[in-house]
Amino acid sequence: MRYLWMAVCPALLAAGCAGAPEPPPYRAVADVKQLMNAMVDPQADEIWDKSGWIVTATGVEERRPKNDEEWIAVMHHAVAVTEAGNLLMMAPRAKDGNLWMKYAQELTDAGQKVWRAAEAKDVQQLFDTGGVLYEACLHCHGEYIDAIKNAK
Repeated sequence: MRYLWMAVCPALLAAGCAGAPEPPPYRAVADVKQLMNAMVDPQADEIWDKSGWIVTATGVEERRPKNDEEWIAVMHHAVAVTEAGNLLMMAPRAKDGNLWMKYAQELTDAGQKVWRAAEAKDVQQLFDTGGVLYEACLHCHGEYIDAIKNAK
């Protein structure tokens, strides 16, 4: 009986693996600098433009979404930032498998936090998570900005 299982198990494993689909043919088109300029920076700026308070000579200006459409727009910007972190992990964009991956995941996580804050329409949480997003950007830029600026 034991010999029968030794013959059947590999056959079952082979049969199960034979039907597995090929991985999709992902192909990174934009380089890191292009992705930052076209996607990450503008989306993050839109998030930060709708968050916080500015003290002026005439008083305090509250920067926050003022209606459902503006909250949805912030959420959409956060979705783009969240997915950009995943795009930064794709070869050939990934500069290494260590800190680069950690910081790209940090961007994805921060984007998700902003996304949840926008869904909740929570002004304070949007401000706080905007800070988390800013820190994620600073971590990566502190390590890789020269390599990104000088990329060809």
